[in-house]
This record gives sequence, structure tokens and C-alpha cells, in this order.
Amino acid sequence: MTTGREVARALRAAYLALHRQTNDCFAEDGVTADQFALLSALADGDAITQQELVRRIGSDPNTVRAMLLLLEGRGLVVRERHPSDGRARSVTLTAKGRRVFKKLWRKSEQLRARLLSAFHPDEVSVLVRLLGHVVEVMREGHRRQTASQNG
Repeated sequence: MTTGREVARALRAAYLALHRQTNDCFAEDGVTADQFALLSALADGDAITQQELVRRIGSDPNTVRAMLLLLEGRGLVVRERHPSDGRARSVTLTAKGRRVFKKLWRKSEQLRARLLSAFHPDEVSVLVRLLGHVVEVMREGHRRQTASQNG
């Protein structure tokens, strides 16, 4: 029987393998795997809030803010006050950011193909769904833990 410890180790090993190879893929471009995930989330559409970005990429607010400041300094993203919520910031890719993202997307094609080759096409959607369950269960547990520490 597989234990929670084995699942946690396997998830960590898979994450680190993908993270390291993605970092290697983009090293000469000066973009990290985490920054690429952020650019990818922004490339999905129009402006989104920093909070939505935090949720989409599964990172913490401080890390996302630091990445955004760096990417903004490079002219890849723009942060502006949200039109209806003055406390929030809307984030968009600049034209340069879109060009850089497209280049990185093409550059990482073989990496994604290698990742997907580990699965039968039907398994990919199951994997994504199962990983989504892990994220939700862990988020809920974190919320409860934080609430009990603050309450």
C-alpha cells in the first residue's frame, strides 16, 4: 500500500525534475520556471488581479509580487490600479512580454512533449484533475490551520 509519505516524495521529485529542467531551458533567457508560469497565466487573456495570479500559479502573494516587480522592471508586465477596486492591482503582459512568452513557449516545446509522452492521452486529463484535487485539499487544510492560529 502506498503511504502519504511516498505520495509526498513522488510529488516533490516530479515537481523538482520539471522545475530544474524548465530553469535549464530558460537560463540563457534570464527567466525562471516560476516566472514562466506567471507569464503563461498572463498570456491566457486580459488583465487579471495579482490575487487571481497568486491563485492561478499556486504561489504566495509575496513571491508573486517580487516576480512582478522584476518582470515589470524588464518591461514584460504592467501593473496598474484595478478600475473598480482601488486596493487591487491589475496585471497585463506588455507587447514585449507577449513576444518573450511566445519565444519561451516555442523553446519549451520539447520539454512539454517529453512530459506528455509519459502518459497516454486519456491519462493527462486524469492527472490534471487529480493534481487539482491535491491543490484544493492542501489549500483547505492551510486555510483551516491559518484560521485556528489566528483565532
